[in-house]
Parts: sequence; structure tokens; C-alpha cells
Amino acid sequence: MLIGGWTFGAQRQVHGYDAVRDTISALAAVGAQDRWIMTVALALLGVCHLVTAIGLHAARTTGRILLGLGGLATVAVSLAPQPAHGSSSVHVSAAAVGFLALTLWPVMAWGSSARSPSRRNGLLASALLLALLVWLAAELGGGAQLGLAERVLAGAQALYPLLVVISLGRWCMSTARAGQ
Repeated sequence: MLIGGWTFGAQRQVHGYDAVRDTISALAAVGAQDRWIMTVALALLGVCHLVTAIGLHAARTTGRILLGLGGLATVAVSLAPQPAHGSSSVHVSAAAVGFLALTLWPVMAWGSSARSPSRRNGLLASALLLALLVWLAAELGGGAQLGLAERVLAGAQALYPLLVVISLGRWCMSTARAGQ
């Protein structure tokens, strides 16, 4: 949804939108052409994160809470669009909370044993997401690749829960077959 939303939303812009330079939020900003496309994509992504957090019983509660918080923050981002010029403190705050929560949930979701494969995978995922978040923060100071940094981070944060659910589904199916 997120990637489809920003792709379709960018195609609908008539005023020089640059996906490398301009943020995803610009596609849903007041005054953007067909801003509803990105607004709906962000809202649906947030709801997907919430549903995943509720249903991901294999994960620790702390990780699920952070994933759910990231989902709520994403919905808040969709409900508080950027103004046509400048920025909205509600939008920026919600985006910051969402990016941080979605960066931290993988490491907090899995067992406490450092040797556990799922714990190592969560640690690796959070480390990668943190590196991308640092890149985004660096670009916020007027960098020429702000839009790209945001897309890479947001895309990775959107895809990781999907990878977790697919992996758990495959594990459950192989466990069920082994028990037959």
C-alpha cells in the first residue's frame, strides 16, 4: 500500500514533484494533487501495523506495543497533513514517534537470549532500520536526498512486519507437517 500509494500519488502530481528530494508527506499535503491517494495509503498502512501487532502472538508484548504505536502514529500522520507551506508540529511529531517505534519494535519483539535466531534477526533488523533513520535525520537538515532516505526507511519499516508474518507462517506449516 505504501509503495503503491507513493508511486501513484507521485504520478498524479502536476507541479514538479521529485521523489528523491521531496517527502512522502508532500504527496498528502494540503494543496497536493489527489492528496487522498497518499492519505489513504498511510492510513491503511497504519491499520495494517495495528492488526499485525494485535495478531502477532509469537512476539513479546513490548515489541507488539511498539509496532502498534507505530501504526497509530502512521494513522495520525495521515490525519494531520502538512500544510501547503511549512510544517505541522502534529504531523512531524507523529512521524517521529512512528519512525522511532517502527525502528525499535523488531529488537523488542523476540526472546531475551542473545543466541536465539529470532533475537539476532530482530537486532539486525533494528540496527539496519536505525542506520536508515540516522540517514533520514541527516537529510532533514536540507539534504538533497530527503525523499529517498524517507522512502527507503518507510519501505523497510512497512515490509519487515510482512516478512515476519510470512516467516512465522512458513515455520508453523513446517512444524505442523513435522508433527503429522
